[in-house]
Amino acid sequence: MNTTTNLQRNLSVFLHSDRLGADNRHIRKTKIICTLGPCSSSVDQVCALLEAGMNVARFNFSHGTHEYHLGVLNNVRAAMIKCDRSCAVMLDTKGPEIRTGLLKGGKPVPLQAGQELKIWTDVDMTKWLGDSNDIAMDFPNLPKCVAPGNVIKIADGLILCTVVSTNGTNCVTCRVENTCEIGQQKNVNVPGARVDIPFISPRDKTDLLFAVEHKFDLIAASFTRTGEDVDELRQVLGEKGKRIQIISKIESQEGLDNFDDILLKADGIMVARGDLGVEIPIQRVVIAQKMMIRKCNIAGKPVITATQMLESMIENPRPTRAEATDVANAVFDGTDCVMLSGETAKGEFPCEAIGVMARICEVSEVALDYPALFLNMIQLTKRPINGCESITSAAVKASMDLEAAGIVVLT
Repeated sequence: MNTTTNLQRNLSVFLHSDRLGADNRHIRKTKIICTLGPCSSSVDQVCALLEAGMNVARFNFSHGTHEYHLGVLNNVRAAMIKCDRSCAVMLDTKGPEIRTGLLKGGKPVPLQAGQELKIWTDVDMTKWLGDSNDIAMDFPNLPKCVAPGNVIKIADGLILCTVVSTNGTNCVTCRVENTCEIGQQKNVNVPGARVDIPFISPRDKTDLLFAVEHKFDLIAASFTRTGEDVDELRQVLGEKGKRIQIISKIESQEGLDNFDDILLKADGIMVARGDLGVEIPIQRVVIAQKMMIRKCNIAGKPVITATQMLESMIENPRPTRAEATDVANAVFDGTDCVMLSGETAKGEFPCEAIGVMARICEVSEVALDYPALFLNMIQLTKRPINGCESITSAAVKASMDLEAAGIVVLT
């Protein structure tokens, strides 16, 4: 088989067609996860996402009640029947993360560079309302874990606060470093501080049991730090939840340090670049992404690339060129799945975002030299392999030799 000729032919079709993805012979391999939210929770809205190309519906349990999520889950399953399309459902845990509290009026409030901001940790997070001078955080030990000079990063690091003082009990006083707006329930990172939060909180446990009861397909385990975290999660899922696949989200330096053990025990990996890009120097995120994808490919486990892939499409009908290239490079790296967050949860153009992402993936996949990738994986795979893997590997090799259109598997 002349691989170079095939690639040139396929690329020529895509580059010279009136619209990208016009060659219907190519079936997209890279799957798309869509986060559901206010603009994508009704039956009709979910139908539109499915028809646009959604493969996995993500439920973010950092927000919302069980009653709300159950309603959306029922809508997803009704939509699958209505439009005769299927997708997996994934519960994304809150995990050992810190978040800010509610705000007066429920809307973002302004912060000015140089101003003082007090963070309170002993308030009722469901009732207490913050403002431009005082906010809440759901980590009671924060005043004991930080010291003057520590930096607290809020909302994926977009808001920077330097600790000025702490009373050691319930309040941390900070200096805001950049003029911005802060919204409700934003994620918080404290790089360099030892945050002693259990991996599975009581709330996480009830969420996991909810996933078991309502037959979720996947659990995205936020802030997985060690292989033992995966073991602990499996224990909570128990016998009834053993079919649920665990996708470990790598979001910290500790998770990177223990990546090999996590990969061994998890069913898949999510490269969660949002918090990871706050916890480690931003220039190292791309190297970490490529390392994790490569190791997942060799291990034969699925890997998801997530966070800010088409972020500008929350407000705009087209992505930036950098975003489009980011999606393509994830495919070139070997990702199995790409994820949309705010783009489909709260964006103005959810279906358009899925369509753009799908077309970028399709075009990028055509540029991949699959025979070369296959041979490379064969060389890197440890021996011996089991009988099932040997048979499927031989089937793939035969399909490439025959230039087969596909492989039909009977179950």
